[in-house]
Amino acid sequence: MVTKPSTTPVTQSAPRVNSEIEVGEDLEFQRKWWRFENFAWILFTLIIVLDVAGLFGRGPIAKAESRSADGTIDVKYERIERTDSPSILTIEFGPSAIQDGKIKLYISESLVKGLGTQRVVPAPTETTVGDGGLTYTFPASKTPATVDLALQPSGPGIYHFTIGVVNAEPIQAKVFVVP
Repeated sequence: MVTKPSTTPVTQSAPRVNSEIEVGEDLEFQRKWWRFENFAWILFTLIIVLDVAGLFGRGPIAKAESRSADGTIDVKYERIERTDSPSILTIEFGPSAIQDGKIKLYISESLVKGLGTQRVVPAPTETTVGDGGLTYTFPASKTPATVDLALQPSGPGIYHFTIGVVNAEPIQAKVFVVP
């Protein structure tokens, strides 16, 4: 026995556009979605601009320079670094840093361990361990004399360091290392 299918007409709940297509819309939901999209675009644009500026390392915001009040040293470094990314800390010495044809540079232990000092260029003629850090001795006869420390931080965090010429005013600074 065969049953006849029901022939009840389908009622339209959505309005017709140009009498052709049925469009169901929720204008309030659509406005909320547009606001969310605008917020997302603004947020992503802000993140990209901050990254290019150096907020996450390697940009103008990340670069820093500290000079001792007595003019013995000028230190150029990155205040924002990334974990396991190499960087260079450059130290320029003033004329008062040279004593008896030598420069004795003190760097704190946090610069060696925390920020991972890999190399010292040029190589010091003598290295002394003590007083919570290292003292490097370099031959120097005239300025400008510079020393580069190759750094590679091993973990994220805020690292405070001290650097200076022995018997002169040191520079204290900090570096923020991001993951």
